[in-house]
Amino acid sequence: MQTFPFGTVLIANRGEIAVRIIKTLRNLGLRSAIVYHEADARTPAVYMADTAIAIGGHPPMSAYLDSEQIIAAARSANAGALHPGYGFLSESAEFARAVELAGITFVGPTSENIELMGDKIQARNFVQGSGFQVVPSAIEDDDASTFASRARALGLPLLIKPSAGGGGKGMRIVQDVRALDDAIAQARREARRYFRDGRLYAERYVERPHHIEVQVLGDGFGNVVHLFERECSVQRRFQKIIEETPAPALPQEMRKRLCDTAVSIARSIKYRGAGTVEFILSGSEFYFLEMNTRLQVEHPVTEVVTGIDLVAAQLHVAAGHELSFSQSDIVLRGHAIEARLYAEAPEVGFAPTTGKILMLEYPESADVRIDSGIVQGQEITAAFDPLLAKIIAHSSTRSEATLKLERAIRELVLLGCETNASFLAHLLTDSTFQSGDMHTGYLDDNPGLALGSTSDMSPFLAAAALLTRPVRDSADAVPALHAALGKWRN
Repeated sequence: MQTFPFGTVLIANRGEIAVRIIKTLRNLGLRSAIVYHEADARTPAVYMADTAIAIGGHPPMSAYLDSEQIIAAARSANAGALHPGYGFLSESAEFARAVELAGITFVGPTSENIELMGDKIQARNFVQGSGFQVVPSAIEDDDASTFASRARALGLPLLIKPSAGGGGKGMRIVQDVRALDDAIAQARREARRYFRDGRLYAERYVERPHHIEVQVLGDGFGNVVHLFERECSVQRRFQKIIEETPAPALPQEMRKRLCDTAVSIARSIKYRGAGTVEFILSGSEFYFLEMNTRLQVEHPVTEVVTGIDLVAAQLHVAAGHELSFSQSDIVLRGHAIEARLYAEAPEVGFAPTTGKILMLEYPESADVRIDSGIVQGQEITAAFDPLLAKIIAHSSTRSEATLKLERAIRELVLLGCETNASFLAHLLTDSTFQSGDMHTGYLDDNPGLALGSTSDMSPFLAAAALLTRPVRDSADAVPALHAALGKWRN
């Protein structure tokens, strides 16, 4: 049995990923500490952690980007390791280095790994220099004064992207050259907001490709394995909605090439920890897109088909151990598919929604996993990303897994805040989706999927509201004016 040089791990994150990490820490006999903003004070992760430390900031999201507060919290909790989750500071080489300098183990890649591959511009240059194909691009770092003109020279359509971070934040498609300057300005503002880094690059936008990513795991000693690929083409505004493995329309020969390429890229830098190499697939060709030097939101689908706990693997590698398994030990069993439950209104452009969760019941079904960071009574605000939970189904075939997922979504009860649940269930029954022949423009080409997924929830919301204590107490209360009349009756 492998041991750990640390007994407590600080989680520098929130929501469902924080809950997910705490569960693995418990299984491994490790203590959990978590930082939280007051907006998250009554969330499941804060209640579950062994230690919870408040941090401040306005807006609330800024607290989770404050490295000094977070490292101070780790020290106060006597944490020997820090897990960044995903998003926020998870792909900040500066943060990873500060954690390391503080004498705390960073549960993720080395700061050098992140600096090279977490920076999208450096990663592209490195991968291209290593002989792998990338989409034609213009890099702002080369010459900021000529960036816009070099981007125009690539031809339309263009995709403007931040150098730091991922998750679709700051990305803009440019179909009209006259909109380029505004797109660059908007992308830069959003990149600075989410990643505190406004550097950009532009690439030729490949229309209607498959978005395929490969999960890799390295130990920092040169040992790297892949845990197969995930299909992530169902997206809105560059944010994934449905992920699955294996990719339904991927020939075996192409699967091997993609996975081997991902391993080669990771091995060339002696990658440490969990990472994802992303590709766009167009016809028989594929191009390197980026590498996410962190755990992915969609990692559960890989876990259920391989039986490998990726968070546990991250912790073992961070503790200085070599991988305990080889490529031949990793077997893909069946098919897994995940749907992201968002607080959003699909019928109005997937706009974020807010509200108090009046009732919450998750389905209990064999081969259905729920990763959630919310609880009944919680207020959903616009302060953070609208992801509420992930529903994952596993079965021997894709059609069976899809049917299980659809049933689970329809059985889910969440009242008080509008979600995309009806849309997800509707999408899973679409003939194009069921054929497996999706591309990244699939939802844009089928707007009716979002428009036809709503239902009148007013009666259900009213019933749920009447069941809550504040509403019942208000209904039973006697107004002060009437109480002053005593026992008088007309």
